Amino acid sequence: MPPLTNFSPALSELNHRHVASSASTNSELIAALQDGSLDAATVHVLTAETQSAGRGQHGRSWQSPRGNVYLSLYHPVHMPISGLLSLIIGLELAKMPVIQTVNQQLQAQGLTPIGVKWANDLGFYQSQASHHSELAHSAPDGSALDSAISLQRTLPFQKLAGILIEPVTKSGKLVGVVLGIGLNVKAAPTLTAQTSEGMSYQAISLQDIYAVLQPATQATRLPDLQTLYQQMSKALMAAMTRFEHLAIEKPTGHTYYLDGFLQQFAAMDALAGLRLRVTQDYNNEKKVMTGVACGVDIHGCLQLQQDNGKISTLFTGRIDVIY
Repeated sequence: MPPLTNFSPALSELNHRHVASSASTNSELIAALQDGSLDAATVHVLTAETQSAGRGQHGRSWQSPRGNVYLSLYHPVHMPISGLLSLIIGLELAKMPVIQTVNQQLQAQGLTPIGVKWANDLGFYQSQASHHSELAHSAPDGSALDSAISLQRTLPFQKLAGILIEPVTKSGKLVGVVLGIGLNVKAAPTLTAQTSEGMSYQAISLQDIYAVLQPATQATRLPDLQTLYQQMSKALMAAMTRFEHLAIEKPTGHTYYLDGFLQQFAAMDALAGLRLRVTQDYNNEKKVMTGVACGVDIHGCLQLQQDNGKISTLFTGRIDVIY
């Protein structure tokens, strides 16, 4: 099988439009595609300096202070969207030059690198030993978070970026998909029990990480937003190419591209080998499972090896890392 196509389109070739403020870059892009203002047969990118009503997964709000990346890319599609897409996007974002450079420096100092957290986030969990490290306290409201998590015996996820994938339909037919990315660059929103909606994570920014890595990053400046727009757009285009290759390959019975993706994802899996408590809602009743994360399956579902040895396949659920 041939290697994945590697090309780097300029933002102008992707019909990039930048605005000072948007209610939500995803919502604005979808509305323009559905009302015909934008051609649904071509790629479009919309970026904003801030959002007044940014959205995350499951209808949660996404705080959007200035200095960060808020980017949505529309791509036409001709096949159903599966759970693999968000993981493919996460993997390609983790391969961006800025993330690779930071990860090399984190690993050189014995710190956990940035990885992909199933199913829609980029960031890292701290090991129990480093739970009270400088990196933990670099996040906003660190002391209050430490206290709460100590009682729960859970580890916080330091969230650097989130992914929101939304289909675009016209006349009831799927025509494309909008890929929304929020990346904390200079500002990490302060999340309270209300704004994080009970999830055991806090936001962290690239600037926070650079501060911890001093003096290793003294000679390294944060990339400007234009550079990050270019890197992220390239990553999203590569993700769509990879997703299309997987879709074309599937009916043939070959697994060349799928095997390559699963191997690369395993190396960037932020949950790999961690003990999890997974909470799911079934008909307004909570079901709780515990076990060790052991990767994802060919459909992008989380694999959880429970204490009895049984492996459960999870499509959704709240994840808490426990120790």
